[in-house]
Amino acid sequence: MLLHADNLTIERGVRTIISGLSFSAEAGKALLVVGPNGAGKTTLIRTIAGFIAPSAGTIALKGDGQTRDITDDDVAEHCHYVGHLSGIKASLTAAENLAFWATYLDGGGRTIEERVDTALSRFSLAALADYPAGLLSAGQKRRLGLARLCLAERPLWLLDEPTVSLDTASAELLARLIGEHLVNGGLVIAATHLPLGIEEPRYLRLGAQPSPDASVGDRAP
Repeated sequence: MLLHADNLTIERGVRTIISGLSFSAEAGKALLVVGPNGAGKTTLIRTIAGFIAPSAGTIALKGDGQTRDITDDDVAEHCHYVGHLSGIKASLTAAENLAFWATYLDGGGRTIEERVDTALSRFSLAALADYPAGLLSAGQKRRLGLARLCLAERPLWLLDEPTVSLDTASAELLARLIGEHLVNGGLVIAATHLPLGIEEPRYLRLGAQPSPDASVGDRAP
């Protein structure tokens, strides 16, 4: 499976943020979206997630020959998106926040309790399960937001600056989780200014505005 974007043009208001961009992301290898502030990294991630409609071009998940291609409107149904905001409610406990997301997301037959316990454990939050999210530190809130990745199986992970507020140990924990997802045939596209500790990622570089010079390669820019 791979994700392919063809000739994307993305506008915000009267500005063209990305023009004529084509790229592919393969299962089993992370694609890191890099570039200067304002180059359109967040805009691209949010477009793939379905929050922004491109003004031109297409996005599709290509199957392995046994499944149909998944195009544009349906791609969002097959992804986890974690953006700048952690998507948590301060008045709910850590466990209650995850239970809400577990109820919203299809868990593939596992119970809500099983999924919540797994997510808390994987992100070292079990001891904080009954703490109101509003009392957590910035790093703990970020881990709680990322823990949604463990609540349901989704082939495509879209991450926007995922290591913001994370300490070294938590960033390494996230890198291991991403590595496991890739080994299992998952897709990861992450916008980042920092290395994520992932083995042999590919890079999509977005250039200066207003017409980003995009290139895909195996080396860090």
